[in-house]
Amino acid sequence: MTEQTPTEGKITIAPDVLLTIVRLTALSVPGVSRLSSIPGGVDSLFTKGANEGVRIMVEDNTVYADLYVILKNEVNVRDVSRSIQYQVSRAISEMVGMDVGRVNIHIEDIDYQPTAEA
Repeated sequence: MTEQTPTEGKITIAPDVLLTIVRLTALSVPGVSRLSSIPGGVDSLFTKGANEGVRIMVEDNTVYADLYVILKNEVNVRDVSRSIQYQVSRAISEMVGMDVGRVNIHIEDIDYQPTAEA
């Protein structure tokens, strides 16, 4: 078995990679219906991920995330929100090795399915 020696170099992770990890992880949490677009004015038009319900900021190798979600009907909002925070934080830490400073969850709506009338 050979040991690998560290090499000099730099690793760069594109913001779109972080957005994809956060978005897919949040959507995989039971109770999440979909992501909402980020409310806001003109600034949101120029922010990466604004239409995907995710806002990411990286500062000193620490990720700060805001997620705007629509939850399914009849779920415990607090439990689902905490699960999103935990899963997103874990995914970022494990997949890209970055620290997570904060994961804010913004519940934008509850997805009530229309009932079929007989």
